[in-house]
Amino acid sequence: MPGDWIQSSNIEDPPASTALSPKVFDRLATYITSELGIKMPASKMPLVQSRLLRRVRELHLSSIDAYSEYFFSSTNTEERERFINAITTNKTDFFREAEHFDFLVRKVLPALCGTDARTARMRVWSAACSSGEEPYTLAMLLADYASKNQGMSYAILGTDISTKVLEHARKAVYRQSDITPIPMEYRKKYLLQSKESASELVRVTPALRAKVSFHQLNLMDPQYSMREMFDIVFCRNVLIYFDRNTQEAVIRKIVRHIVPGGYLFIGHSESLTGMSLPLEPAMTSAFRVPLRVERERL
Repeated sequence: MPGDWIQSSNIEDPPASTALSPKVFDRLATYITSELGIKMPASKMPLVQSRLLRRVRELHLSSIDAYSEYFFSSTNTEERERFINAITTNKTDFFREAEHFDFLVRKVLPALCGTDARTARMRVWSAACSSGEEPYTLAMLLADYASKNQGMSYAILGTDISTKVLEHARKAVYRQSDITPIPMEYRKKYLLQSKESASELVRVTPALRAKVSFHQLNLMDPQYSMREMFDIVFCRNVLIYFDRNTQEAVIRKIVRHIVPGGYLFIGHSESLTGMSLPLEPAMTSAFRVPLRVERERL
């Protein structure tokens, strides 16, 4: 945001080596996979190098290998969060994979609301929500649906492991280039223009922001802290970073938080084929939890 920047110091950082030894990479990769579930083959070494180089410079260290020693010897939880923020990939867009949202409005919401939307309260979870585009897309659609079905209420939870993107999501400030996929009618209803005429920033309206909450969550945790059950869960384009066993374990934990008859959406490039899960196909990369689920087996 304008005004949030300060002038950098004139003191020059010591040169930082971009070289990451295979031994240190293996140590970092093992940690990343065990803590975050992200696959880290040797081909990812350049990616790890480039993403950690900034921390090397900020800490005035001599190399990425030196940063590794610092990281593993430190008990500083803030450094762990900075490491996670640097390593994780956060690619998202408003109305990404639009077929899901069309199906949501045409089929899922009518099915879940039944004949009387006035009694319906939709609970929606956007897992791995990144910088908020997906949960705010869902909020726009649900707000529009609720306006045509008076009395329906909804609440949306967005979770991500990265505190950096969650901070962005809570601010709900985006560039004009970010909102291109949003239909014009939704832009007029749910986005505010900056008072600065030259600014290219927009912000989600307070009423819509109030419907969305954000919390940090690691999908690798043995169990998830949410107590509520959800009617709809979007967990899209994150499974691709996990191996097959981790994918199944994550989905199994997510299903524990979906009501019978509720829906799960995954990314178009992801698949649950061959997994033993209590899910019925609903459309491409969308599934329904059967009305009768043996939850003790989840």
